Amino acid sequence: MRFIAVLLAAGLLWVQAQTWFGQRSAARVTELQQQLQDQEAANTKAREAQTRARAELKDLREGLEMVEEKARLELGMVKPDEIFVKLDGQPSPPASAPSRP
Repeated sequence: MRFIAVLLAAGLLWVQAQTWFGQRSAARVTELQQQLQDQEAANTKAREAQTRARAELKDLREGLEMVEEKARLELGMVKPDEIFVKLDGQPSPPASAPSRP
């Protein structure tokens, strides 16, 4: 009977030691939770920066397209590999069909 009591006490001491000083101790769990919170905050900042960068890239792409369109229409911009054809006036109406009696 005494052997079982000593064995149970030793087991209890071992469990307590693991709880306070082991790999899964309360202090380690708290430390890991703090690291997790820090990493989540860093991830949130990175997502926000990525969203801003994507929005800026979209603005730059669309902005350049708008600038190019305006330059083509208002200033007659032509790219080096393009041929510029200018048509003056209104398109002529189709030839009139012979009149019927």
